[in-house]
Amino acid sequence: MTLAPLLAAPAVMQLHALAALISLAAGLTVLALRKGTPRHRLIGWFFVVAMAVTALSSAFITSNGHYSAIHLLSVLTIVTLPRAIIMRRRGNIAGHRAAMLWLFAGLAVAGAFTLMPGRMMNKVVFGQAAAAIR
Repeated sequence: MTLAPLLAAPAVMQLHALAALISLAAGLTVLALRKGTPRHRLIGWFFVVAMAVTALSSAFITSNGHYSAIHLLSVLTIVTLPRAIIMRRRGNIAGHRAAMLWLFAGLAVAGAFTLMPGRMMNKVVFGQAAAAIR
């Protein structure tokens, strides 16, 4: 594992990766916590803000000037986050839970794609060993 590729990347990619990691940590924590507690709500807000930053920053990350299909998850995230909050405020706990679980699943799917060979996070996680295999 080496942070060199991430540290050499543009600031927007660094922000995106940091926000995604915060989203992952907050999401896993919220999943493990008892629901409806003040701690759940506080960490849930960390998840919401980090997910918003992750989704918004992805708009500035392209491959050769083009967006990929994974960017559709970002659009879906920007639409779903406020809906999930509104559902909770209106007392629709089941809808809130479902929306948040889908958001977390989307984060996990997008994260898995970043580990594919040739991607920066593959180089961060697997280092040069993965590059030598290819």
